[in-house]
Amino acid sequence: MLDLIVKQARIADGSGNPWYWGEVGVKDGIITHVGGPGSVDVSAAQIIDAKGELLTPGFIDGHCHSDLMIMDYPESGIKMQQGVTAEVVGNCGLAPAPFVPERAAMLQEYITPVIGTTKHQWSWNSVGEYMDAIHQLKPAEHMATYVAHGALRIGVMGFDNRPPSTEELEAMKAIVKEGMEAGAIGLSIGLLYAPGSYANRDEIAELCRVVAQYGGLLSTHIRGEGRHLLPSIDEVIWIAEQSGVSLHISHLKAAGKRSWGQVQEAMERIDQARARGMDVTCDVYPYHAGSTTLTTVLPPWLLQGGLAGVLEALQQPSIRQRLHEELAEEQDDWDNLVASTGWHSVVVSALHSDNNKALEGLSIAEIAEKRSIHPVDAMMDLLLEEQGKVTIVYYHMATDDVDAVVRYPYSLVASDSLHCETGKPHPRLYGTFPRIFSQYVRERKIITLEDAVRKLTSYPAARFRLGKRGLLVPGYAADMVIFNPETIEDTATFEDPRQYPHGISHVFVNGKWTMEHGKFRNVYAGEMLRAARQVRHCCGGH
Repeated sequence: MLDLIVKQARIADGSGNPWYWGEVGVKDGIITHVGGPGSVDVSAAQIIDAKGELLTPGFIDGHCHSDLMIMDYPESGIKMQQGVTAEVVGNCGLAPAPFVPERAAMLQEYITPVIGTTKHQWSWNSVGEYMDAIHQLKPAEHMATYVAHGALRIGVMGFDNRPPSTEELEAMKAIVKEGMEAGAIGLSIGLLYAPGSYANRDEIAELCRVVAQYGGLLSTHIRGEGRHLLPSIDEVIWIAEQSGVSLHISHLKAAGKRSWGQVQEAMERIDQARARGMDVTCDVYPYHAGSTTLTTVLPPWLLQGGLAGVLEALQQPSIRQRLHEELAEEQDDWDNLVASTGWHSVVVSALHSDNNKALEGLSIAEIAEKRSIHPVDAMMDLLLEEQGKVTIVYYHMATDDVDAVVRYPYSLVASDSLHCETGKPHPRLYGTFPRIFSQYVRERKIITLEDAVRKLTSYPAARFRLGKRGLLVPGYAADMVIFNPETIEDTATFEDPRQYPHGISHVFVNGKWTMEHGKFRNVYAGEMLRAARQVRHCCGGH
């Protein structure tokens, strides 16, 4: 007897092949039968009639920042309502592990604007211990993680803006090795964020040689996404070529009006690298605005010493005057997106103090007007008032560029969603995956239904080494979603982002019926997914 049969379904199996009418049988969390109508001629404890809706593998969010949110909300309702059954965390070099107690405040200040906080005690030090903590939590969805370069560099070097010593580099390599052996899928770096921005390409290539020995992946938020987009693409391709590591470029975009259109050349450079035999891919979120921390508008030199150093510097008249001058024009050595996009495009999404709650949803330009001060002063004052913990939505992309990357054969879709308990989060937190079907498939016809399913299922499962997931074929994990492709809709907007989507009727994790028409069934069947690998004792460039 099977545990579950889903009948009367239109099956899009995740491969990209055309959908077909059929049914699926499940036993012990594994798909055992897939065939046409009436082909699963076995009894089952539970039979679900899909009523002609689409049955697909569960969606995989391959780039998000739910590292701590999953601890306070193990039911993961925000993602489960979108059909997500697995998330990949530890992105952009930002993660709560490795955790060195003597630098605890430094690490927590670094990650809080993006990852948020948790009520739970930080009971881990290493990446492996963090993974164990998630395993013991037994969440409703699956989780996988990277080793985060920013976190490990803080643990070894703090926010020092210099190359590591030989001993420090060896200490960082040991952390990468521990994380890879614990089952991390690779190394993530955030070259836009200090201290990642202080790392040169030789340091990163040396760490990536360790990652390559384990067949892992380098995932990178590149150094510049504006006028420095193409040199930044070249930098990470060089790192991958020198170290022999597979490369994944996070949230590929051209930020700032003066850079719009350059994603085409960026994708051409990926194509050229692949033609040389390199393994290079990217991801994209389906919105023309991004979301990050307000400190990212500051020049890298100001970020030395961490957040505490920034707040001290912002109180000095000479520093404030220098920022007025530098933020007014493009810079040669870092991407000043404000100069090309304007302060009206920088919208405050989350603040922590009660005094400033009314400012959420306003741009820095609007806040400056309310306070009758210059926008640069408004930005600096707000950082001081909020102790640096300010999250923003940044309107800096062209829709045509986003469409081009969504359409690109070597892109997959991920939310890049930030943890946000307060304020107005980016709507991608609530709407990314339904939006692909409602806007990019049904309304605007940017990609086909089957390719959309592939970009959310089998492609990320294979890319992030998540094992036998992402396809509806016998022997694969029964992570599944049933939804109506004619009515699925994201309802989250920039003005009112905390809205769940419509059109998803059932979600299954490891064959367990977890969500029914938006209602969580109090089933926790998720796992901490660990990469299974064999160590390669040699690696090198292509």
